[in-house]
Amino acid sequence: MLAKVLSYGLNGLDGFPVEIEADISAGLSKFDIVGLADTAIKESKDRVRSAIKNSGLNYPIDAITINLAPADKKKEGPIYDLPIAVAILSANGKINYKKIKDIVFFGELSLDGTIKKVNGVLPMLISARANGCKKFIMPSANSLEASFIDGIEIMVANTLQDVVKHFAEEESIPLHVVTPSNYAEIQKEANAHIIDMKNVKGQAVAKRALEIAAAGGHNILMIGPPGSGKTLLARCFPGILPDMTFDEALEVTKIHSIAGILDSNKGIITNRPFRTPHHTATTIALAGGGKDAKPGEISLAHNGVLFLDELPEYSRQFIEVLRQPLEDGQITVARNKLTVTYPASYIMIASMNPCPCGNYGSKTQVCRCTPQQIHKYLSKLSGPIMDRIDLHVEVDSVTYDDLSSKKEEEASESIKQRVNSARQIQLQRFKNSKIYSNAKMNVVQTKKYCSLDDEAENLVKVAFDKLKMSARAHDRILKVARTIADLEGSQTIKATHIAEAINYRSLDRKYGI
Repeated sequence: MLAKVLSYGLNGLDGFPVEIEADISAGLSKFDIVGLADTAIKESKDRVRSAIKNSGLNYPIDAITINLAPADKKKEGPIYDLPIAVAILSANGKINYKKIKDIVFFGELSLDGTIKKVNGVLPMLISARANGCKKFIMPSANSLEASFIDGIEIMVANTLQDVVKHFAEEESIPLHVVTPSNYAEIQKEANAHIIDMKNVKGQAVAKRALEIAAAGGHNILMIGPPGSGKTLLARCFPGILPDMTFDEALEVTKIHSIAGILDSNKGIITNRPFRTPHHTATTIALAGGGKDAKPGEISLAHNGVLFLDELPEYSRQFIEVLRQPLEDGQITVARNKLTVTYPASYIMIASMNPCPCGNYGSKTQVCRCTPQQIHKYLSKLSGPIMDRIDLHVEVDSVTYDDLSSKKEEEASESIKQRVNSARQIQLQRFKNSKIYSNAKMNVVQTKKYCSLDDEAENLVKVAFDKLKMSARAHDRILKVARTIADLEGSQTIKATHIAEAINYRSLDRKYGI
């Protein structure tokens, strides 16, 4: 007999339908799987056989052939265990074929028939819903992840036996009518764990630069001696970013689900991601890849923050990988017979010491490094990378008076209110386009929205010639000035806005980067 069961596969962030065809025919007992399956799928024959037997069901001793259609698309992972088992039981007459025609199945099987959690369910659900699928059976461990997709019916099962009993009408699988209504409540609870900016003493200049970065989505580099608070400032940064919208949260959750790092107890990512890869991480860990072309750190930071602590300690190759994503907001991972494009739109925060000992340029400490050591240390930061970082800010050492001061520092919430106001201006400005912040403006948009009066224009011209800026640096000064103007609620970019923006582009010249 022949039976067909519907499931889904993944190509990057997009799901595609996979039809599992099971044919049972007379002959020597064998179990073949065809259809460009990876090793995990080919090994499913042993898991499925044991799961069926240990569930108290009859396993056919005839020749079994499983085809995963379309045969020209690669399928990966143990997600097809459950649909393969259901297809075999349907072809063997244990499950009524008519009852499973419109249902999509996901799930890995253990040897005792327990249905285990699988990765990448959320993007597959979204794609399946777009293709008209409404009913799904999946592991109970994936139920929270699925609960934020409305307009579908989810049935969660714990064992293969539960599925068989359901279709035999002996015992129904629980039906979960899903809704995103609890997203705001979950987000509020998660935001309570972010470090507050009021815990950082002093550093008014750095805080101002971070506020501008948050308001316009700009990349920022903090340069200063060890212990000046660069890392703490970076970790406070998510607290002043605008809250993620539900659509942004779904996009982030899709990436984390594919990577297999989604917390099944939460089901959705509500905070903007804060990723901080170690400087010993490989370029594949950063960009993504491996045999399955999984997303890397820069994609996991999508809609959030990528923090690179002590930037010159990373390899030159690692740093150069950042160039394309910083410009395009996405990265393409190409592997043998597989090319995947992942979104990678994030704010990059980088920190660094000005030299190996950290005291170069200090007002209070003596630098022990030779010119050659300083040059070698800073030479990993190329001009193109520095051009793509909008704000360069110097973070001075904290004085004892700052640390012992009883003065109440400004809380993240009040900074966030100004950031939200500036972002609302930008959302209105770009309402007919696909961008949401000033940092993402293209050349045409920059020219349209960053017009200058004569005084501001002359100031830019002087800075361009004196600092020997590139065309990219020129445009980024205009974008930062536009954000500063938005924070002040000004429709026009004034000379004072330009002057402050230029001030954030001078440290690379000071340190000879």
